[in-house]
Amino acid sequence: MRRGECGQATIELLAALPLLIVVALAGAQLLAVGYSSVLAGNAAEAGALALAGGTDGGAPASAAEAAVRAALPGWSRAHASVSVTGGDVKVTVRPPTLLRALTGELAVRADASVEAP
Repeated sequence: MRRGECGQATIELLAALPLLIVVALAGAQLLAVGYSSVLAGNAAEAGALALAGGTDGGAPASAAEAAVRAALPGWSRAHASVSVTGGDVKVTVRPPTLLRALTGELAVRADASVEAP
């Protein structure tokens, strides 16, 4: 090995490390958005099923909203909004973000509906 090449791999790794960190953070953010999308879809279906099943004397919209909230894990309940109109249930979830600037920009929405017999 030549004397001038000692430590070359270390220098190359240090130069590439910021890029590797950015790629890993972007991948983690994409996974969070995808998981939030799945959660929103499942919660919207739970709300539509609650609408289809009827209620025990309560308002159908409040029963659907309660079903949506129950279908979401704790961390996402605070970041979710629910809209029930007729037989349509719309759920919007804001996924967790690593950058505060993305907090208002990222949101996933899922819809589910049920028809009256």
